[in-house]
Amino acid sequence: MVGAKPLPAAGGDEPSKRTAAIINQFVEKATRALAAHAPTNGITLRGFARHPAIASMHDVYGLRSAALAVYPMYRGLARLVGMTILETGPSLETQVDALKAAWNDYDFFFLHYKYTDATGEDGNFDAKVKATEAFDAIIPAVRALNPTVLIVTGDHSTPSKMKSHSWHPVPTLLSAPNCRTDAVTTFGESACLQGGLGQFEAKHLMLLAMAHAGRLGKFGA
Repeated sequence: MVGAKPLPAAGGDEPSKRTAAIINQFVEKATRALAAHAPTNGITLRGFARHPAIASMHDVYGLRSAALAVYPMYRGLARLVGMTILETGPSLETQVDALKAAWNDYDFFFLHYKYTDATGEDGNFDAKVKATEAFDAIIPAVRALNPTVLIVTGDHSTPSKMKSHSWHPVPTLLSAPNCRTDAVTTFGESACLQGGLGQFEAKHLMLLAMAHAGRLGKFGA
């Protein structure tokens, strides 16, 4: 339960004080509203911090980038790295509609889908399968836009068996006209371990995307 200990105004500067006051007001009202609903009679907050000095996607990669995300945290993270936040509506279908409408205005699109993660955290394997199938169903519409590079992956694994995030490697699909093909014909943890990308650190993924898009300068021979 949150509310007994107010959030401190980090650093004591005026913007921090205003933020802390707003959050503490919200927590106090939420605690009053939930008082009669034990055991769920409080809220947990996380992630309050100073605005970090993060280089933008344009600064690092020279890309005009846009994000299509329903879940608020990912909209915020995308904004931190300089992506334009596109209004998408609540569903995968409306996200794809927004993608189509903005296709010629940006070089890079981040389309985020939360519900394979959420169903994994719930431990609901069948629901996770359905969520994965729902995402699969929009891939043809995205491919019809003829992207130079298409990547399908996740930021972490969330096994239904564990009901939590985990350390397991995340499957990654990268499709581009100049990709070298491999023998893998399905997309999943076991299959991707046999794929041409092998197992690599996620920090290399954007460089692979840039290379396949022909956006890296060539030096030497």
